[in-house]
Amino acid sequence: MPKLPVLTPQKLARALEKAGFELIRVRGSHYYYYNQRTEKIAVVPFHSKDLRKGTLHAILNDADISLEELQDLL
Repeated sequence: MPKLPVLTPQKLARALEKAGFELIRVRGSHYYYYNQRTEKIAVVPFHSKDLRKGTLHAILNDADISLEELQDLL
């Protein structure tokens, strides 16, 4: 099983969009992405720093994306 990569919010957002998610809402610094096919919502905090590992892991769980799928999307 691969390790979690260090990602910026922008890179994660592009990967989510490739996975079929679309931006539905922005509230403050949090971007809400929705996938109609899976009916999953992923919330990405857009800050200037890289995402923490726990935050990235939680977003991937919410989006139902595995680490292998993430590697393919990047």
